[in-house]
Amino acid sequence: MERSLSMELVRVTEAAALASARLMGRGKKPEADDAATSAMRDVFDTIPMKGTVVIGEGEMDEAPMLYIGEKLGTGYGPRVDVAVDPLEGTNIVASGGWNALAVLAVADHGNLLHAPDMYMDKIAVGPEAVGQIDINASVLDNLKAVARAKNKDIEDVVATVLNRPRHEHIIAQLREAGARIKLINDGDVAGAINTAFDHTGVDILFGSGGAPEGVIAAVALKCLGGELQGRLLPQNEAEIQRCAKMGLDDINKVLRMEDLVRGDDCIFSATGVTDGELLRGVQFKGSYGSTHSVVMRAKSGTVRFIDGRHSLKKKPNLVIK
Repeated sequence: MERSLSMELVRVTEAAALASARLMGRGKKPEADDAATSAMRDVFDTIPMKGTVVIGEGEMDEAPMLYIGEKLGTGYGPRVDVAVDPLEGTNIVASGGWNALAVLAVADHGNLLHAPDMYMDKIAVGPEAVGQIDINASVLDNLKAVARAKNKDIEDVVATVLNRPRHEHIIAQLREAGARIKLINDGDVAGAINTAFDHTGVDILFGSGGAPEGVIAAVALKCLGGELQGRLLPQNEAEIQRCAKMGLDDINKVLRMEDLVRGDDCIFSATGVTDGELLRGVQFKGSYGSTHSVVMRAKSGTVRFIDGRHSLKKKPNLVIK
């Protein structure tokens, strides 16, 4: 992939964030998601690449745009697989909560796992604890491993978990071990990425969430030198058959970084929609909107935080072709 693609892709997540942020706290989940999706799709048309959506808004008959298999870009440039989540945290935006993001991930063609839309059990850490975790191990053993790797006491380790009834057993084990816990209501992509940045205060992520979001988070952690392990959790026979079509006959297989995102290069971009530990949300003043984004590339190891100021009068549709 060309290195200039990184900066081009930031424009995509910026547009999605600007479009959806107007609906913060207004209880309009579908409208916020539609706004982000439409803006993201418009800007993709200007990106110099030959892209194919492998993780998107659904199958062709389920989504009007950014559907799986859709072609993106100008048709010139590198051939890439694209994973998108135009609004990671629709509930967050609807309620005006924390950590809503517009996110995308790109890798060379054939290098992203085409994860089906089902649950995935996940564990994620930043660079210091790479190689120390094991999704098959107990919560306590993983806490001990991370504590050793980061030269902390278990009591100082912060674990983040989606606040769901299905995670009550994990939360109970964390409390018994004496670890600190940060419960999040939505947005486990942000939760996984936060493990790689000290200033977020998060050391490890536990629990299940969407499999597509797991692949997107794995791309980010690959760029950051972190690690995510996953295991698909099909809920019925139809989902088991979907796993088989992917070539995953063993549904208990642990999906490691090399399974989730292959090759030595990938790009991740995210723009904050609402405020979070890692990124600030969109702010509006007069005819301008401000954004805060992060873009990273695995091959170079470069991580850029970008502040954007956008004239909504000169660029009312968020794109100049």
